[in-house]
Amino acid sequence: MSIRPVKRLIKSKPTMEGAGVHLRRAFGFGNTTEFDPFLLLDDFRNDVPEDYLAGFPWHPHRGIETITYVLAGTVDHADSIGNKGAISPGDVQWMTAGSGIIHQEMPKGDAAGRMHGFQLWANLPASLKMTAPRYQEVKSLEIPVITDDDGTHVRLICGNFWGKSGPVDGIAADPVYLDVSIAPGRRKSLPVGTTRHAFAYVFAGGGKFCNASDPLAVPTEPVGWLDTTPPLEADNRSLVLFDRGDEVVVQAGDEGIRFLLVSGKPLEEPVAWYGPIVMNTQEQLQQAFRELDKGTFLKGGKK
Repeated sequence: MSIRPVKRLIKSKPTMEGAGVHLRRAFGFGNTTEFDPFLLLDDFRNDVPEDYLAGFPWHPHRGIETITYVLAGTVDHADSIGNKGAISPGDVQWMTAGSGIIHQEMPKGDAAGRMHGFQLWANLPASLKMTAPRYQEVKSLEIPVITDDDGTHVRLICGNFWGKSGPVDGIAADPVYLDVSIAPGRRKSLPVGTTRHAFAYVFAGGGKFCNASDPLAVPTEPVGWLDTTPPLEADNRSLVLFDRGDEVVVQAGDEGIRFLLVSGKPLEEPVAWYGPIVMNTQEQLQQAFRELDKGTFLKGGKK
């Protein structure tokens, strides 16, 4: 077994999306080659209703999949092919936009005003860019929870892990999407396929992701760290990008650690991306926006 070294450790950055929703972006836009097949990860945990209630009114998507995972509060959604519903705490909505969909996502906080969750964008390969849109709505109780002997908990949203399969299927990039909780002071090894790109996003507690037998103190890539002291520990809102290997090893801190662990097979295709539409060429991108202007963007889909 070879431990995946940490390639980069960064903090998610505040940004604003939709009609004025305050959130933090772990990665997205710019060059996302190292995360291929994933394009973007937004952390929309917020305890201030006026910072999120404006939501994400009607907007289009084409050529991607959006994966919404809610921890607290609810997200009401509706779309152009007649789907509507609510994503509740612990639920996942995996939307394959394919040839095109127009939808809205409107967050509502819980009784304490909390709206917590994440949205991940996954790219579609060229062969599936224009596939029919579809949804996989997964309720919290449908997501397997695996508990290891040392108390490690893993919610398995998608893919295969420790002999179990997640409820989301038929995804081109064959992703594995885990919500991992490790008890204080525990050291844990988690398998990740060698040919995959992989990252972790910490959202509770903290810990050290390890290089060989020792915790990582300095990222393996010095660029960007010349004038700063690199963080020794990955804590809340830390994104950890891994290099190649077949396992991730983490040493949980005094408060334990909870993080998303996501991996997928890189598509290695050209990306032409503007806003909510991601294609392979600039011509395809321009065509999508021309169709939006003409009212011919929607091609049909499955409820």
